Amino acid sequence: MPSDADRDAALTLFPLPSETVRRLDIYAALLRKWQKTINLVSASTLPQLWTRHIADSLQVQAAVPEAKVWADLGSGGGFPGLVTAIRLAETPGARVHLIESDQRKCAFLREVSRETSAPAVIHNSRIEDIVNHIGDSIEAVSARALAPLPTLIAYAEKWLADGAVGVFLKGQWAEDEVKALSVAGRYRIIAKSSVTAPVSRVLLVFDEAAPRTAARRG
Repeated sequence: MPSDADRDAALTLFPLPSETVRRLDIYAALLRKWQKTINLVSASTLPQLWTRHIADSLQVQAAVPEAKVWADLGSGGGFPGLVTAIRLAETPGARVHLIESDQRKCAFLREVSRETSAPAVIHNSRIEDIVNHIGDSIEAVSARALAPLPTLIAYAEKWLADGAVGVFLKGQWAEDEVKALSVAGRYRIIAKSSVTAPVSRVLLVFDEAAPRTAARRG
C-alpha cells in the first residue's frame, strides 16, 4: 500500500490545489481497489504509486500547460491521461480523450472519471481505429510506456500535423528512439529530464510544418 511519505514526496514535486489532491486521493483509492482484480500497474510499484505513477504523469500536463484538449494513447490504468484530466478538472473547456482497447480498463477509467468529475472522454477502441473519429481539435497528445517513439509519432501524425504537441514519457533509451526516426527533419524533438527518474525523459514532439497553436508556444 502506498505510504504517506510517498504521497508527500509526490506533492512536494508538484504542489497542487487541495481540490486536485482530493481527486487524486480518490483515484489512488479506486486504483488499489480495482488492482485486486485487474492488473492496472505492476504490483511491485504500488508502494510508490504517488511518485512512480502519479507524479510521473503530472509532469506531462506541466510540460504543455496551455493545452486544454488532449488525446492520450493506450491509457491503461490512466497514466498519464487520467492524471492530466484530473489536473484540468476545473479548467473551462478542458477535455482529455482516453484511448484504451481493454474493456475492463475502460470501465475503471469511467468510474474514476465519474467519481472525480474529471473531464475525460473514454474511447474503448484501438488507436488506429479512433484517430479519425475524434472531432475535437487536439492540442496535445500523450503516451507512457506504450510503444517506441516512431510508432507513437505514426499514431499521432494527424494531430501533430494539425499543430498538436506530442508529450511522451520515455525511459533510458529515449535518445536511441529519437535516432530511429525515419522522417529526418520533419519533427523537432525537445528532451527534458524527468523529475521522477534521472534516466528518463519527457519528449516534446513538434511537426515543423504544422500551424502555430497556443500549445506550441515556447
